[in-house]
Amino acid sequence: MPLYMDRHFVEGATQKAVAGAHALDLAVQEKYQVQFLTYWFDEARCTAFCLIVSPDKETLRKAHNEAHGLVPNEIIEVNPNVVQAFLGRVSDPLPVNTSPEKAEGSLIDAAFRAIMFTDLKDSTRMNTTFGDTKALHLLHILNALTRNALRDHRGREVKHTGDGVMASFDCVLDAVECAITIQKALAAHNQAQPEAAMHLRIGISAGEPIEEGGDLFGKAVQLAARICAHAEPDRILVAQVVRDQYPDKEQSFSDLGEVTPKGLDRAVHVYEVQWAG
Repeated sequence: MPLYMDRHFVEGATQKAVAGAHALDLAVQEKYQVQFLTYWFDEARCTAFCLIVSPDKETLRKAHNEAHGLVPNEIIEVNPNVVQAFLGRVSDPLPVNTSPEKAEGSLIDAAFRAIMFTDLKDSTRMNTTFGDTKALHLLHILNALTRNALRDHRGREVKHTGDGVMASFDCVLDAVECAITIQKALAAHNQAQPEAAMHLRIGISAGEPIEEGGDLFGKAVQLAARICAHAEPDRILVAQVVRDQYPDKEQSFSDLGEVTPKGLDRAVHVYEVQWAG
């Protein structure tokens, strides 16, 4: 059966109330032959997302309506691999008590995610400059540095782009710290081996799991990719939403103002992360 993600906007909703609603969903799922796998809740945005296996959208709506009356504002069909890559799970992280009175004990995260792209400067020229064997070796070094940083900062590699990665993080702090770690590791490599220096662009944006072009995080992904392409080598650029959500006030950001990256039809506010030194 198809896998769906739905979105609920509930003014004044609380974690306890949403956990209770999920427990009520579980109580009626067999009747409607659906399976409520898990949910995410962002209390600040009064937004909840549910992940459900269902014969169709209408059956899903009926089950929600009977359980608690909170019919979703939006329903999209999703790929489980995409959900796993971006959100990190397709099931509850903790067992959900099916008793509504005790459901408040289930701690579920928000679906807000930071998206990071990296891109290696002049990657297509490396084979000409170094030869196939050396170029491949350097790409392996870059991949190792990147994946070590992702592991240390709880990032998930969504896909490898050949000369970079697309990654997802539960919070912007991890995304920015990961980007800094990558640039510092690459700078150390370049200092030790200047004849084989590599220079990376990094762009970061963030958002909720909206659907665009059959994929999740459509706008956040597009913006992160465009900001990355706009960045100069050895720099980290972030969208306004990342700067606004970043909790560490000691981290230095340079305000680059509004720019219009190639491929976008509107200007966006961009900041540069000052990572060197």
